[in-house]
Amino acid sequence: MVLHYQPVVDAHTEQVVSFEALVRWNSEDHGFVSPGKFIPLAEDTRLIVPIGRWVMRKACEEARNWPEHVKVNVNVSPEQLLEPGFHAEVVQALAATGLRPERLEVEVTESIFLRDASVARNALEQVMALGCSVALDDFGTGYSSLGYLRKLKFSTIKVDRTFVQGAAQGSAESLAIINAVVAMAKSLQMTTTAEGVETGEEAELIRNLGCDKIQGFYFGRPMTAADATSLFGVARERRA
Repeated sequence: MVLHYQPVVDAHTEQVVSFEALVRWNSEDHGFVSPGKFIPLAEDTRLIVPIGRWVMRKACEEARNWPEHVKVNVNVSPEQLLEPGFHAEVVQALAATGLRPERLEVEVTESIFLRDASVARNALEQVMALGCSVALDDFGTGYSSLGYLRKLKFSTIKVDRTFVQGAAQGSAESLAIINAVVAMAKSLQMTTTAEGVETGEEAELIRNLGCDKIQGFYFGRPMTAADATSLFGVARERRA
């Protein structure tokens, strides 16, 4: 398995502020296997726990090569959060790699609240106590309850690509949802990241709607760690 990284940029400056770590499986028999195929299987078999442990460690290790202001976003499954030692695994990954906790953002989806919500919330609170931040991914696409936004201090709410694409096509419902999420996030002192932005027009629309950060093919497809690191070398050369 290898990690690829998709850039997340500041909506106004378009500077890279973080990378989302995305796991890829390069099978000897089948070549690159879609995460949509092997991640659900890994979750069903609970292999997602050791895979997730490796992803956390590797992402923190490779993020050390980026500028100090750039974060790494690591997706964590409900299975991982329900493990009693999840907090200790995060501590070990940070200690082993030397990455500052402030540079690690854990991403979770609303599905973590479908099972043992109290255990998941406690695990995330322990991670936040270290100085890490927590993002809520795919907000509004599944099980949604505003109650847990009151109980858990997320740093970022990620607006799902379906709403972004709907807004770009003039959907009044999608526009209303994005406006509501942005307003709610601001009032709760959380930031917003719009996912799935693929064109300059979509980027401009999202910027005008007030989202803080943008992620999508328009600003970069998932890339290798070496390519991610090289982005900053190019930026330094331009400034020089």
